[in-house]
Amino acid sequence: MKRLFLYLFLLGCSLSGIAQTLWSEDFDDRYTLKQVFVLSRHNIRSPLSGRASALQRITPHEWYHWSSAPSELSLRGGALETIMGLYFRKWLVSKGLIKENELPIEGTMRFYANSLQRTIATAQYFSSGMLPVANIRIEHHLAVGKMDSVFAPQITDDSEAFKALALKQIIAMGGEKGLVGIGEKMSDNYKILEKVLDLDKSKACLEGDTCHFRTDDAHVYLVKYREPGMGGSLRLACQAADALVLQYYEEPDPVKAAFGDSLCWEDWEHLSAIKDWYSDVLFTAPAVARQVASPLLRTLLDELKTEGRRFTFLCGHDSNIASVLAALDAEDYSLPNTIEKKTPIGCKLVIERWEDDKGLSFASLHLVYQSTEQLRNMALLDLDNPPMVFPIQLKGLNANTDGLYLYKDVLDKIESATLFFKDPLQLNN
Repeated sequence: MKRLFLYLFLLGCSLSGIAQTLWSEDFDDRYTLKQVFVLSRHNIRSPLSGRASALQRITPHEWYHWSSAPSELSLRGGALETIMGLYFRKWLVSKGLIKENELPIEGTMRFYANSLQRTIATAQYFSSGMLPVANIRIEHHLAVGKMDSVFAPQITDDSEAFKALALKQIIAMGGEKGLVGIGEKMSDNYKILEKVLDLDKSKACLEGDTCHFRTDDAHVYLVKYREPGMGGSLRLACQAADALVLQYYEEPDPVKAAFGDSLCWEDWEHLSAIKDWYSDVLFTAPAVARQVASPLLRTLLDELKTEGRRFTFLCGHDSNIASVLAALDAEDYSLPNTIEKKTPIGCKLVIERWEDDKGLSFASLHLVYQSTEQLRNMALLDLDNPPMVFPIQLKGLNANTDGLYLYKDVLDKIESATLFFKDPLQLNN
């Protein structure tokens, strides 16, 4: 029966509210919501590179004229995040965790963001929608524009043992051909990207630089105190695909967003898959994930254990969500109703703590995100028109008939992930 409910959900059945995907109608009579933790990706931003960067060299077309500076949250992104915050307010009020115009007591809520404009702004817009009269101050620890180490998915161990294991796990993603195999998986995706960009007419091609995205030139580097990095065509293709997907969200005319091409849904999925593969290669190998996610996992554990904490909102990046889920050994998934199948723009990893009538605590994990159509149409969200909600399953843990894990088991899972990364050789299995 549980599998049937999940199947119906993935087909797009209308199911109201977060964490109602697998649960019975009397769920609210048997459980009380006690705490919510949210790890959010920032909402729609302008591309990370400016107009005069490599992006301009690989197409003869003019990119979208953004309302924000490179890498900063756009006006649409701010509006969409406010809408998401408003939805959370309606949901949390319906579950009795907050009041309609809540003025939170100090210590009961925390809003903490990486010290970049797009993450601080996302948290601010979300808080305005969720707590419109509370005037929430967003916590961030460094000057704006600096990466907070809690959110920086950086390598902290560059020992030969770690690098050998990490590269082994990354190469395995491509099968027998390793990194070349990963490139070959992208060959059809590259063709679509080249056509949309008109790469063969670009300045880069005319100057003899790049006329095609190669499948055999990817290389990964792991440097201490830096994010995992990659060189070669997959990196450049990821930058272009990222800019196109963001342009698709921001530009009302889908043909203009694709530089005059009429792309179908599957084409946009293929373009976005380039970004998904890039993220998977760099951040989801077990040895890498548990190392780069460790600061966030420790923060997550502290928040869930903080006495009196009812709600936490941390705002970071897709790499944060990807590495945290990989470190927690989440089952593989592909999200419905979005062209971004892993960590859509603005998506949130939501961990909820529920208590039954006997005082026993349980936990559930979901990815909550606006569908591609909700993003493009700036759809208003409420309990009758909710965002997408997708259950995350953790390997090695058994859920009850309501799809809930024992809270203690989830805490133990998080704690083991924060400790396990210290000995990367233990992950070689």
